[in-house]
Amino acid sequence: MRVARVPDGRHHAFTFGKREFLLDGEAFRVHSGEMHPARIAKEHWRHRIRMARAMGLNTVAIYVMWNHHEREPGVFDFETGNRDVGAFMRLCAEEGMWVYLRPGPYICGEWTNGGLPAYLLRDPDTRLRTRDDPRYMAAVRRYFAALAERVAPLMASAGGPVLMVQIENEYSMFADDIGYLDVLRDIWREHGIDGPFSVSDGWKDLQRRKAYPAGTALGLDGADVADLLKGRGFAGESPVWVGEAYPGWLTHWGEPTFATKDYETTLRHIMRAGYSFNLYVVHGGTNFGLTAGSNAEDDGSQFQPVITSYDYAAPIDERGRPTEQYTRLRRVIEEVTRVTPAALPPAPPSASFAPVTPQAFASLWDNLPGAPATLPSPGPNEILFGLDQGLVVYRKRIDAGSVLRLENVRDYAVVHVDGQEVGSVSRVEHPSLNSQPEVRLPAAGGATPRALDILIDTFGHINFGPRIGDHKGLIGPASIDGVPLREVEAWAIPLEGDWIHGLRAIADESAPTRTATAPVGADSSVKASPPRGPMFFKTTLHIESPGDVYIDLSAWSKGYLWINGQLLGRYWNIGPQQRLFCPGPWIRAGDNELLVLDLHRKTPAMITAADSLHTSGNS
Repeated sequence: MRVARVPDGRHHAFTFGKREFLLDGEAFRVHSGEMHPARIAKEHWRHRIRMARAMGLNTVAIYVMWNHHEREPGVFDFETGNRDVGAFMRLCAEEGMWVYLRPGPYICGEWTNGGLPAYLLRDPDTRLRTRDDPRYMAAVRRYFAALAERVAPLMASAGGPVLMVQIENEYSMFADDIGYLDVLRDIWREHGIDGPFSVSDGWKDLQRRKAYPAGTALGLDGADVADLLKGRGFAGESPVWVGEAYPGWLTHWGEPTFATKDYETTLRHIMRAGYSFNLYVVHGGTNFGLTAGSNAEDDGSQFQPVITSYDYAAPIDERGRPTEQYTRLRRVIEEVTRVTPAALPPAPPSASFAPVTPQAFASLWDNLPGAPATLPSPGPNEILFGLDQGLVVYRKRIDAGSVLRLENVRDYAVVHVDGQEVGSVSRVEHPSLNSQPEVRLPAAGGATPRALDILIDTFGHINFGPRIGDHKGLIGPASIDGVPLREVEAWAIPLEGDWIHGLRAIADESAPTRTATAPVGADSSVKASPPRGPMFFKTTLHIESPGDVYIDLSAWSKGYLWINGQLLGRYWNIGPQQRLFCPGPWIRAGDNELLVLDLHRKTPAMITAADSLHTSGNS
């Protein structure tokens, strides 16, 4: 009797034969599509899994983003919202899909810091991705222990859907210590995860650094059939497969268009040659909140932050709809396997709302949290404040000076003097490490010291290459006419958490406005008029029937958007993204609160509903 080819609650043996995968002793080809629970609203998980199955795939690959589950040392969350990875894997089993688990500790994935927790950066001496740093390895062991107790019951050998576990990610692109990879594998085994195991790397980097632990399946990223044949020289009798096959690609802020790829011909060749594959990604989803990562050159120059959308030009788009490439790849899979795929599931409902213009609600300067810290000089957010991302305000009273030089801004600075914006510095627009961005300060208007405020805004941490683990903030040096900026006041603003729910509105006359709203020497109890930016703007979206919707912010500048208290992510008018995706489950029938923080605008602009990510001219 033929053994079951889908998860059925019974114990199954997924093993390696001679250069092939075996399921219960029979040849098995992994036809996988990757998606990430952390980038999808939990209520949409089942639909996205069904879409992958309807494409003809038999496996779902998932990254587990360590920093999504452990924000503070030892404080884990594997239960709330889209953090319940165990529930996601059980859904895969219910839908007849196997799972390829990619838990890191480092995952890259265009995710902030490649999934490594930002708390590791609070100690400047901590080294990442090495077995030689006891602080890093202690954190890894703690993470693996917490995750393993959820994964062990879901391994195929225990009756679950998990076929295979990846060790680290693209390590030959970073270093060559095979011993580090062996230690990670040993830790999994200590916690009852006996594999089998896989690695994923690029062919050129694998040739250069040769960080391949013997006995693991060798996943080659972006490989064609010729590369797969060459990979046998490393893997020996172990399987070689396409660890990441790219039907789409990532997009950064400031690029002229959304990136695209066409994978039809390559997939046909790979499948006809009998190789397994993992489509990275079959569905991308969204970098909600502050989760999007960044790329840069090896020396830290050419900084490229990833947009909020992780649509990735994937076969299943950000809203979960099949693209034209989905149809073509589905046809290829059916042709080669000669198996009719399942029918497509119904699409989730969509929503819309009438155009709205939010009203000014609160000034950032009226809502600086608590008393300021007094610091000898600006520096890394993680070390000074324990802050991952978000905003930091630096304030200094200055008697003179005409040129403010801000070097090593990470990643965006807006400069105010006496309540007026006078300039900005962008790590994207000043990509060279040799550039020394300057802001011209207005001439002094008298003997009264001027109020200098420097607002630092961050993007996600670099997620790839030797600069992973970069600190955020005003790293410096910062100077006025060549004199270093010393003895500054500072406020750290995390953007996520209780602070956003307790904003003091500008109409609230019961409390005096903070001194930041007016020039030094002014009466701090008198409200400035009009309030200066950055400003929060708020409105109500009336939506009769909840559903997925894009929120168009093309008339705005740069900032953040919340819906019903949920931070959707960043927007920026340099594009190409001008619309943020809001999942239907985060919307209520009736009135919904929309809140915008714009770093430059003092007056509002219109916001409209849209049905897709793409606007005219940037598709």
